[in-house]
Amino acid sequence: MSPKKVLEKKASSANDNLKQDVNVAALISQQGRDVLSVIFAARFANSLCVRTFFQPDEYFQVLEPAWQLIYGENSGAWLTWEWRHALRSSIHPTILALGYFIVDSFWASYNVPTIKAKWLLMAPKMLQAVFAALSDWYTWKLAGKLYGPSSAAAWSVFVMALTNPWQWYTATRTFSNCIETMLTAMALYYWPWELLGTESSQKNESEDSPVLLNTRKQVNSFRLSLLLAAFAVLLRPTNIFIWVAVCTLMLTRFTLSGSSPLDRRVLFILFREALICGSIALSVSLVCDRQYFGEWKFPPFSWLYFNVTKDLAKFYGQNDWHYYLSQGIPLLCTTLTPFVLQGLIKSLDAEPSFSVTTSNTLKTLSFIILTTISTLSLVSHKEIRFIQPLLPALHILAAPYATSFFTTLPVSGVTTCPPPALGWKRKPLLAGILLINIVIGGYLSWFHAAAPIQVMSFLRGEFERVHPEYLNFSRAYLNATFHSEDGINQPQELFALFLTPCHATPWRSHLIYPALTARALTCEPPLDTDPDSPQRFAYQDETRRFYADPVGFLAKEIWPRAAPGEHMARYIVGFEGIETPLRMYFDSDGPGSRHQIQPREVWSAWNGLFTDDERKSGRLVVWETGFYDD
Repeated sequence: MSPKKVLEKKASSANDNLKQDVNVAALISQQGRDVLSVIFAARFANSLCVRTFFQPDEYFQVLEPAWQLIYGENSGAWLTWEWRHALRSSIHPTILALGYFIVDSFWASYNVPTIKAKWLLMAPKMLQAVFAALSDWYTWKLAGKLYGPSSAAAWSVFVMALTNPWQWYTATRTFSNCIETMLTAMALYYWPWELLGTESSQKNESEDSPVLLNTRKQVNSFRLSLLLAAFAVLLRPTNIFIWVAVCTLMLTRFTLSGSSPLDRRVLFILFREALICGSIALSVSLVCDRQYFGEWKFPPFSWLYFNVTKDLAKFYGQNDWHYYLSQGIPLLCTTLTPFVLQGLIKSLDAEPSFSVTTSNTLKTLSFIILTTISTLSLVSHKEIRFIQPLLPALHILAAPYATSFFTTLPVSGVTTCPPPALGWKRKPLLAGILLINIVIGGYLSWFHAAAPIQVMSFLRGEFERVHPEYLNFSRAYLNATFHSEDGINQPQELFALFLTPCHATPWRSHLIYPALTARALTCEPPLDTDPDSPQRFAYQDETRRFYADPVGFLAKEIWPRAAPGEHMARYIVGFEGIETPLRMYFDSDGPGSRHQIQPREVWSAWNGLFTDDERKSGRLVVWETGFYDD
């Protein structure tokens, strides 16, 4: 072959490679947009499908303070002791209050309070769906950064996120843990993982021009990661364990491969940016909390004082040391648990198929999981959602092994154009796993403990029927008494009395109307007692006192006066277990006979196959007292 033809062949080959690279880049860019669209659509559908009650923090630690931010102290919002003592950051409620503000502003000129109420119910769901979608998307992008853009393992992470039943059950709920998960996923994506080490020292021939953190783009990405991580820590102080783990491995290089790129210049940039970004996040948080609480507060200090020094976390339950291992990870990952365990074990050894940076990153993600779970296991009060920010790391670690188990595709690498044929393995097992996930996610999201949400819709509908003249409300009534059009104050009645375990239902975020007055049993902790003191052990909150002696509690604390109808409720709400003592109280021989009331069941709903509290088993029932029939 002549030299001319050789050159022509090389040029043709180079052009073909360039075209292939352009096609792959275009494919990856289009796939990124498509994935984002699919994830957003899925999470919005997810938010509409979740109609069950999980944990009271979803409402009382976020929605109630957000509601009060918009509608004021006379709105009927229920602020728990954590907010009165500034244990919580106001950042999350402030964000969700924006949703309420938009809805209220839009419907302010329309006299359609029932429609406005429906939109107020939807606003937090829509905002949280955005947070959940961003969490999934950045997890997928991080997987692409580690395993290759649009690689098979990255696609596995995408499928895992959307089919994980726990994710479907909780991702669109207004927990601070959910927005913490989003911030963590984003911060992990923007983190410069090259800091953990590379094949070489990553320096140019000139010692004055190190490659790492040498461009504005790299530094800005690092700053964004630090800011996101700082806000995650301010929102949930336990998030700091994740970043302590990352920094510990980065500085000690324990188990890491390759050579360290950390020199004096890089270390100076790290500390400088950490100081600047931390100060910015802290300043924003302090100003936000100053506006909310009316004085300078730093919630992480209050959180440490009450939960660690005062040891009040025990008041809300204690768990075994192995809770996160025996229940946390299996419930968080469900059918993915075997692959997660395999990923944790395999990440300890440098995978020859992965680059040094990817291998070190996987080791760091494993170290994050192990150290966070180990540390949180030392705390007596444990909940699965406390380790939910680890879910992106768990999915990424499991992805290569789930991919190789169910497909014939290579785990890592850039997708070619056109993409390779997808070869499936163990199809019946895969179909069974997906079916199990759908059944679990569907049952928990649609059926299990749906009664606490449904009862609020019933009461709200009854209030709209009985008192249509008291429905209008807006921000104009901030810190003012609500009036009807005829100038009469809100109805002089207790519309609903909740005789359930405290915080067993949502509150003002679902009752909506400020004129709908309600009362429920409380469970305030013994703030003024010392840990392990006799006073702490002897303390009984309202809920415990009621269930210890329902009839006596009703006679002494709910209706203690002799005047008939004193604070009588139009409706009484409770689980079916209280029906017998309730009727004993109102019976002709009972202490409540003076009221001349015979409660009549007007609504009930099943509360699920199982419950974490026997007092909530069976049906949730609404009894009408008939006291206001005239």
